[in-house]
Amino acid sequence: MNHQPPLILHVIHHLVTGGMENGLINLINNMPASKYRHVIVCIEDYSTFRQRINRDDVDVIACHRSTVGTWKLRKKLYNLCRELRPAILHSRNMSGLDAIIPARLAGVPFCIHSEHGFDVDNLDGLNWKPALLRRLHTPFVDRYITVSKHLQRNLVEQIKITPQKISQIYNGVNVERFVPTSGLVTRHWLPTDFQDDKLFIIGTVGRIQPIKDQATLLRAVAQLLKQQSSLAQRLRLVVVGDGPLLTHLKALANELDIAEIVFFPGSLDNIPQTLQSFDTFVLPSLNEGISNTILEAMASGLPVIATAVGGNVELVEDGINGRLFCPGDITALASLLLKYLDDHDLCKTHGNRALNLAHDKFSLSAMVASYRLIYDSGLST
Repeated sequence: MNHQPPLILHVIHHLVTGGMENGLINLINNMPASKYRHVIVCIEDYSTFRQRINRDDVDVIACHRSTVGTWKLRKKLYNLCRELRPAILHSRNMSGLDAIIPARLAGVPFCIHSEHGFDVDNLDGLNWKPALLRRLHTPFVDRYITVSKHLQRNLVEQIKITPQKISQIYNGVNVERFVPTSGLVTRHWLPTDFQDDKLFIIGTVGRIQPIKDQATLLRAVAQLLKQQSSLAQRLRLVVVGDGPLLTHLKALANELDIAEIVFFPGSLDNIPQTLQSFDTFVLPSLNEGISNTILEAMASGLPVIATAVGGNVELVEDGINGRLFCPGDITALASLLLKYLDDHDLCKTHGNRALNLAHDKFSLSAMVASYRLIYDSGLST
């Protein structure tokens, strides 16, 4: 007899560097292998990011929708479900909707759909076409998961899904991997003129794309230096990540005359050590679900300055463990940065509170346990 654990078929757009993708890998890596098997289906493709999966029994399949077209994609998804016989389909975001009807036609008994955030062309989730597509798929979905209360409200108010059908699960952070520095020197990986412990380093981590709006952070730093040119002696900015706007962002740093104090290392693997190099973490996004990078910064003992959008307001309590500002408000961001620059004690206090909150409310073990409860309930239906 076949005593293999039940299979979960996860469907996402790309398996590349990103918060949702990182959350999926964390989930797979930390769920007992004896309980579930996993296959990841990418509507488009995957990158070397898949190497972060630490199990050797997880297949990753690329479907290349933009090349083969939607109907051939759906046929492939149907055939995969017939071949693999997953016990559960777990699709994510708009691209994942393509898998739901093929999975049902192939006889998959339990379908979960997760919402992790909105696209840059639909920041408030109100565009009629995506809302209609989501609504048309609701009869085929057994359970919805959202990573924030903000997204949960959107499903109820805009898509008209009954609240009883939705589970809200916060992303979790590995509090054993992401830790404060404990006084250790961690800036050796930075350029020489960024390594002095007396420097105040502002950092951000994320894909360089329009929705992340790192340009606002560069403009805020430039405004600070314009107001107080002496800050160039003790202020540095590190922008970690890669993406389609990286070249533009570097050009902007030159245009703003701050290139000498900004470092663009690209995409990095040593994010825990990277965060330990920062004094404060900034996320200037136009919208967010629940940001993994905010959680990682909190677990690293950093105060967080973030835009008051999406799930950010559920992680950052303004004036308690960080500060909030309106998207694109360069002046407000510059003012908040200056307050941390000028008040080391405030910076430290907010960072300690962020650390405690990460441990108390946003642990990886709590996230995995919550997902497992839903998967287990799917098997029993």
